Amino acid sequence: MPMNERELQARDAKRDIGAELLQSIRDVKAGNVGKVNVVRITPAAEARQRLGMSQSQFAGLLGVSVRTFQDWEQGRREPSGAAKTLLRVAAMRPDAVHEALAGHA
Repeated sequence: MPMNERELQARDAKRDIGAELLQSIRDVKAGNVGKVNVVRITPAAEARQRLGMSQSQFAGLLGVSVRTFQDWEQGRREPSGAAKTLLRVAAMRPDAVHEALAGHA
């Protein structure tokens, strides 16, 4: 069961964050890294990054809401149809997308 705000503050008041950070550094140096989180870059995130656009800008380009784009980027939903194709083109040829956008400016 999640802790409430008061319980979180009581727990955190007893922590020595500096000591925890130093111990974490020692653990990493010793090779005791424990669980490793792997982050998967979605096609939507890769395409947006290659174009150098914000989520809002790229969602507008695709004609979808920012929320929908965030769902694609975070892997909660999958784009379909033309959006999936445009994401692939944007990731592979960001220059072509920029060129097409410049022609509409």
